Amino acid sequence: MARFQVPEGWTAQAYRFALDPTPSQVRAIRSHCGGARFAHNYMLGLIKAVIDQRAAERSYGVPDNELTPVLGWSLAALRKTWNTRKGTVAPWWTDNSKEAYNSGLDGLARGLDAWFASRKGVRAGAKVGFPRFKPKHRAVHSVRFTTGAIRVNLDRHHVTLPVLGTIHTHESTRKLARRKLARRIEAGTARILSATVKYDGQRWYCAFAVIVEGKHRGDRARRSPHPVVGVDVGVKDLLVVAAADGTEIERVPAPKPLTAAQARLRVLQRKAARQQGRWDTATESRQDPSKRWLRTQARIAKTHARVANIRRHELHTATTRLAHNHDVIVVEDLNVTGMSRRGGAYKRGLNRAIGDAALGRIRILLGYKTTWNQTRLVTADRWFPSTQTCSRCQAKTKLALRDRVYHCRNGCPPIDRDINAAINLARLGETTERGGVSGTGTGSSPAASVSAGDGCGAIRKT
Repeated sequence: MARFQVPEGWTAQAYRFALDPTPSQVRAIRSHCGGARFAHNYMLGLIKAVIDQRAAERSYGVPDNELTPVLGWSLAALRKTWNTRKGTVAPWWTDNSKEAYNSGLDGLARGLDAWFASRKGVRAGAKVGFPRFKPKHRAVHSVRFTTGAIRVNLDRHHVTLPVLGTIHTHESTRKLARRKLARRIEAGTARILSATVKYDGQRWYCAFAVIVEGKHRGDRARRSPHPVVGVDVGVKDLLVVAAADGTEIERVPAPKPLTAAQARLRVLQRKAARQQGRWDTATESRQDPSKRWLRTQARIAKTHARVANIRRHELHTATTRLAHNHDVIVVEDLNVTGMSRRGGAYKRGLNRAIGDAALGRIRILLGYKTTWNQTRLVTADRWFPSTQTCSRCQAKTKLALRDRVYHCRNGCPPIDRDINAAINLARLGETTERGGVSGTGTGSSPAASVSAGDGCGAIRKT
């Protein structure tokens, strides 16, 4: 099946609204999420049984042409198998939309494809394990709709979804600048592709995947006098923005919402440990939890949801401001997974801080926001020595993580290490704008592409 292509002149975007469903609508939404989880678990068990059966037959010496037939795990094959069995295994399937079961099967198909590609060495990155069953009380409550009645109502305060009907929203779908979905749909400059309903532990949300026509930065939008900037990300200061001439433009401190919520989480988790949970440690078996334990878990989930909302707000605010004000933004390609993979108890605090800052999310947000605003995002190579290179004389000096001030080995005046790195990144962006001809000494011809940045000939040495 051909993959959907965004038309020329259109941009993909998402709009998310907080829902205010009635108790009956909450039960219907949970039923849809449960149907998606059931379809996922049932088909996963069926595929796993076939794989185990074929492995057992091979161990008995059965020829390959006489083995149990393979069960296809593409989305089309899973849907075909599910449709032939749903009347027997799920006689209640008519209570929900068919999109609920398709949502669970789609997630299973993607997981199996990722596992198979990783097993064959085709997929880059860390190895992907075989898909797991989704437990009822730990799985994310989510369901996606791609067909049917999906629309934003004309009264600006309701959305309509298949089978679920019309649901009230907490906020208007038109008034705020970031909520102009209703006006765009009326004007014919936006088209809804899908809608995803999800529970984040605090409330229900509906996210619309939309393609928008002609999204661009306004002519009267505020622009900075520094068109090319470098952005250094970190744990202490989330963003340090500087220009190539050494001017510090902005410094955004890390919000650290998880650190601020640690005291409350510690109290709630200790309280939950004293109550009767779902697992009995004495008999090592599942049990019915107490109502107080369920209430405590709900409070823990709300605390984590608040932490995620604060982090998301700070990231979106900072990245939107960068994409609006500057023409070229240069960031590093950080290996965040590798930075927080090992270390054990010695790196527990640093790993938590890296996850709390969400360093890997910044480049993703800037990636599509620069596209919306007709600006450029230059990604420096992972081995570009922005921190170790002096921004004055281009000499290299090794720095430990605890060193917050850069002391050049040639005797240049001390400078903040984050500002020094941001200046080097900004000069790399100027190199890109000049077509690869560096006038600053910190770039080279490989840095002339948007995804380059070998800079001063950095090599992959520890």
